[in-house]
Amino acid sequence: MIGLDVGTTSVKGIALDDDGNVLATASESYPLSTPQPGWAEQDPELWWRATQAVLAALPDDDAIGWSGQMHGLVVLDEHGEVLRPAILWNDQRTGAECAEIERRIGLERLIELTGNRALPGFTAPKLLWLARHEPDVYARVRHVLLPKDYVRFRLTGERAIDVADASGTLLFDVAGRRWSEEVCAALGVPLAWLPDVFESTAIAGAGDQAAGALGVGVAEPGPVSVVLGTSGVVFASLPEYRPDPEARVHVFCHAVPGTWHAMGVMLSAAGSLAWLRSVVGGDYAGLDEEAALWPVGIEGLLFAPYLAGERTPHADPDARGAFVGLSLRHDRGALARAVLEGVAFGLRESLDLLRELGVEPTVGRVSGGGAASELWVRIVASVLGLPLERVAVEEGAAYGAALLAGVRAGVFADAREAVARCVRVRDRFEPEWDYDDAFRRYRRLYPTLKELR
Repeated sequence: MIGLDVGTTSVKGIALDDDGNVLATASESYPLSTPQPGWAEQDPELWWRATQAVLAALPDDDAIGWSGQMHGLVVLDEHGEVLRPAILWNDQRTGAECAEIERRIGLERLIELTGNRALPGFTAPKLLWLARHEPDVYARVRHVLLPKDYVRFRLTGERAIDVADASGTLLFDVAGRRWSEEVCAALGVPLAWLPDVFESTAIAGAGDQAAGALGVGVAEPGPVSVVLGTSGVVFASLPEYRPDPEARVHVFCHAVPGTWHAMGVMLSAAGSLAWLRSVVGGDYAGLDEEAALWPVGIEGLLFAPYLAGERTPHADPDARGAFVGLSLRHDRGALARAVLEGVAFGLRESLDLLRELGVEPTVGRVSGGGAASELWVRIVASVLGLPLERVAVEEGAAYGAALLAGVRAGVFADAREAVARCVRVRDRFEPEWDYDDAFRRYRRLYPTLKELR
């Protein structure tokens, strides 16, 4: 079983046996283009070449599963040729188009249909931007695809998408698991441009968050996925469509047929620690050791992790980070622990919102680069008040994509069997510290900083 993840910086591939053991891995990186401030683009040809290189390095197999960066806009002409560089999920140029979408459809109706409000990262605002700013290109559009689905199109000739990835376009009826005729009509997007939609298990595909959650065993309510990647995510399976009335968390279709998921996303999780390291120097292991010397709460020091704006719960691209409560006693280790705790508090805000939707978490499955820090995992478990487990194989979305390939190929009866057979827990961390007072203080940071701004 082969799993491919068409990410923002590389294509990652993994080959598994029928019990989920890793046979081989491969990756191929590529650059990100930022032609203007706030823009993020890539040439889809880079994904295709990287995919060819990764597949060449893996065992041959017909069972391929697909995952990738969500929301990106790939536009093709009538011959299937790419018309312009893809506009990616982290592109911020579409603020005016987001406001236009909410005006045309109405915020309440948009949330009811799509489970989300209009955010710059989503696909639909990018199409409106294209119509307004590059009308000559827009006039030639005949097909719209997302990144991983473009690569599948190059490999197979199929124009298709799964319900999990389609949910992030803002053109999708998430409750009905189909393209929204109402939204497309309001935005002037022809349904003929959009690929056929399937359940994830039918075409072995899912957006990176749904595939990654499947890869750590989140196939049904109970366990939640906690991702300490560049961004931070708390992801929970829902048995029914249940959007947040204020759209503070995203609600999408899950990769498991007939289920949905809700997730909170903070934009600078492990990215905050990477930033700190670039500023103060040292390596991650050293920062970890120095952070461990400081007690819970760091003598009043707090960190607001809004280095790139924020999505959950504030949906504020202009939010900015801060250290608050610095004293002469605080050193590099104190700053590092403040970052670890501040990110944990941000994740707690997402988990609290999921609980408001009826999520009753029993355990968290933690993944991402930050999960390599045992101290950070212990802090997050304590802040969330939830046991956290690390799994034996931490290959992220590519692993979940490979499991979906196994379901499609008949290796597993369904996604739940794939998880039961292949996802194994490596270690577990119980909550051990009291963070209630520090979290109450943290929650006052955002409104105070916004007022100052």
